[in-house]
Amino acid sequence: MTASALKVAEIEADAAAADAARDARSDTLKEIAARAQTQPPPPKATSGKAPKKRASDGWDRFVVDIWITDLNFTEFGIYKKTRNRAKSRQFTTDMDIFGEIIENGQRTGLFGYREDAWKKAEGMDKRLVFKLFTENLNWRATMDLMVGRSLQQTIGARGLPVMTYSINTNDDQYIIYLERSANKWPFMPEHFSFFIIDSAGKPEFYRLKRALINLGGDYTLINQRGEIVGYIDGKVFSIGGKWKCQVKSGADKRLVTVLKLFGAMMSFNGDCRRHMKRLHRDMLRGKVKPTLDRQETDLYMNPRRVR
Repeated sequence: MTASALKVAEIEADAAAADAARDARSDTLKEIAARAQTQPPPPKATSGKAPKKRASDGWDRFVVDIWITDLNFTEFGIYKKTRNRAKSRQFTTDMDIFGEIIENGQRTGLFGYREDAWKKAEGMDKRLVFKLFTENLNWRATMDLMVGRSLQQTIGARGLPVMTYSINTNDDQYIIYLERSANKWPFMPEHFSFFIIDSAGKPEFYRLKRALINLGGDYTLINQRGEIVGYIDGKVFSIGGKWKCQVKSGADKRLVTVLKLFGAMMSFNGDCRRHMKRLHRDMLRGKVKPTLDRQETDLYMNPRRVR
């Protein structure tokens, strides 16, 4: 091949390579355009920091806040209690709202207690009854001090105050009984226990143990396997009373309700102990004739009785 022919061949080869490169580039651009049409557009840039997703640590939290005064938004005003009774038949004539539940910064519940039955009654007629309502005063649960059962336990403990509470919730067909343990040495922390029956009829047992050193009323919730499933942290510098509570996420709704009622009961705990101790002493001296309130008597009735 002559030099001139070789030169012509090189020129033709370069031209062919250039044509192939143009074709490949065109095909690539078409493919990219087609892919861009099928994919969603990228998110637009925004000013400021990107919002952070709140990470769950496996605990649900709420606050039980007890008020020091009766002058509150729920009851203050002309005919306010009459309107409240119209909202719920559980809101009795002597009902007094004394606290609230705060969850995620919002009020989700209210506590009320029968003031006449606790402050004005004496002896065996004096009993603590308080209820949990929603923000709109729809009834959710009731907690009663069972005077008869508590006095029985106190007699068996030879004068050590042992309180028994019955808890009735709106979404449970069983009564939950919360009891203070009689196995207590002087100056040692107290324990409470209860159990919840599930839909299959199986019970789950729990224990509330008070901290050995605490000032605000701190308790640990322990299940039947010895696992810690909740805490109640009492605030030291609180006039009315405030308890920060937390329970494992996904816990039984009734268990959460029991913790809420227990937190509210803490503001009456000392008075209930003194009441049962005084009842036991006066009964031994013959100063108190054992009687039971009709509503408490109903809680002891045999469910299999002939009606």
